[in-house]
Amino acid sequence: MILVVVAHADGRVGRSTFGLIAAARQIGRSGPVTALVLGSGVAGVATEIAPYVDQVLVADREELAQYDPQVWAAAVAQIAHEGEADTILLTASRSGRESSARVAVKLDAALLEDVVSVVDRQGALVAERYSCLARVTERIEALSPVVVVSVKPGIFAAAEPTGAEPGEQYDVELAVPPARVRVTGKVRYATDRIALADADVVVSGGRGVGDAAGFERLVVGLADQLGAAVGATRAVVDAGWRPYSEQVGQTGKTVQPKVYIAVGISGAVQHLSGMNKSRLIVAINKDSEAPIFRVCDFGIVGNVESVVPAMIEQIAAARLSRAGS
Repeated sequence: MILVVVAHADGRVGRSTFGLIAAARQIGRSGPVTALVLGSGVAGVATEIAPYVDQVLVADREELAQYDPQVWAAAVAQIAHEGEADTILLTASRSGRESSARVAVKLDAALLEDVVSVVDRQGALVAERYSCLARVTERIEALSPVVVVSVKPGIFAAAEPTGAEPGEQYDVELAVPPARVRVTGKVRYATDRIALADADVVVSGGRGVGDAAGFERLVVGLADQLGAAVGATRAVVDAGWRPYSEQVGQTGKTVQPKVYIAVGISGAVQHLSGMNKSRLIVAINKDSEAPIFRVCDFGIVGNVESVVPAMIEQIAAARLSRAGS
């Protein structure tokens, strides 16, 4: 059995989970692809994920209402052990990285972290992951009978429904250990903009936009016209111009949209590792030697202060024209 731990929030399956299912299908191991839904009041999550897998295991417990790495890892390990899972997949998000190592220890299993590909070769799991700030791709092999794998978000395209009947749902019993950490409050960054992970179009900005005001005027302005998500480089986030939730790159999010527009981004390898799988990349930079031009599909050499406002004006005019026709 391949066990996929479902990431979810606000009653919806996280987009990264569909990438996990695609990875599970790619592995090539026998046995059902099984989704594990942990939480409280998660019936809707289980129903949503059922068409994509062979079966769904549901642990709907009040003790699981708040994510706790110790408690969730114990739950995953227990269910994996009882179900004789040979492969356990989690998203390499912050919470996934917290849990995956704990699960591996509890199962005495090998751990493959932050992988970008994984496949079974004669009984051994062979995976690839980036290292040395994405300058090197490592190939690693797990020989143990049970392997825990955390998959880098945004690498695998979302899986499609199986086309068969939705997977059967089964309630599971757990011996949940007492929590040793209590969540006393949460602060959520409020935005009505589409999330990076869900966007078909992403407009990202770098230090080349000048300052925070320039970012708002150029990058956010262009994104507003296109109905796109907003991304940023680490330098922009470190400067305090944008929140960390918008950071794209090695230490931020990995995205794979249909269109990625890089505004004033030179193309450091750390940033490229987070967006170079985008279907179409458009780069705008005044430096014709900028590394971003080596990976883009369309490049505009020019000052972003001139190019981007012209783009915004043309897009706005085209939208107005369509609205009037």
